[in-house]
Amino acid sequence: MSKSARDRVAAVPQTGEDRIAAAFALRRGRAALMPYVMGGYPDLPTSLAIGEAYAANGADLIELGVPYSDPLADGPVIHAAGTAALQAGATLAGVLEVGEALARRVPVILMCYVNLVLARGAERFARRLSDAGISGMIVPDLPMHEAGEVRDACHAAQIALIPLVAPTTPDDRLTAIAAEARGFIYVVSVVGTTGERPAFGDHVGGLLARVRKRADVPVALGFGISTPSQAGEAADAGADGVIVASRLIRAVSEADDPAAVAGELVAQLAAGLIR
Repeated sequence: MSKSARDRVAAVPQTGEDRIAAAFALRRGRAALMPYVMGGYPDLPTSLAIGEAYAANGADLIELGVPYSDPLADGPVIHAAGTAALQAGATLAGVLEVGEALARRVPVILMCYVNLVLARGAERFARRLSDAGISGMIVPDLPMHEAGEVRDACHAAQIALIPLVAPTTPDDRLTAIAAEARGFIYVVSVVGTTGERPAFGDHVGGLLARVRKRADVPVALGFGISTPSQAGEAADAGADGVIVASRLIRAVSEADDPAAVAGELVAQLAAGLIR
């Protein structure tokens, strides 16, 4: 193999963590966009079509939700979508098939709750995600001090366990979280659940600065971002990535053609990040 050929192979991301890093590195001076799709909502094929529309219209990564009966971090829009997906017969296996298909196009981050992981065993769960090409996972109800087993399983499977921090996270805990962080840090913009909000608080820039000061990985902001202008404001405030969920799920719930509408919204959000 020639040196140039070896260089091309070396440049291809080989692990989930590598794919996440590459997605942020290739954002060309703007924040990376990570829209959310609820796996199985309104059904599995349509959720796949929605994710494909995201990828075709400017998404750099995709957050893929697993429907769950008691989603403590989710507001009413995402909670309702998860309930509908479960009633329509969505399963973890089906959602992972959606994730595997989407992962051929962009890095996929699975969002799930800890009982789903522990019921299957952390090592087995992480390996299943890796086998599906999924790059990482977010587990909002897994406290840092209880995350060792899951974090070790993710590290062994070469996927990223994405930590969350909030406005109430104290500096010593934030430092500890940042030291263990892989992939990126998910910064929750508000105290509360997911949902659309009319504006950010003045604290967001300071919060992002606190996290960036301690982090060796990108910092992405979520909870409450719903418009292109808000996405741009998040980037201007210092976010390396912008996560949008409830606005997209609401649009899907109201649309006759969910994939087309969701794709158009993602294109608008991506345009809002161009500076």
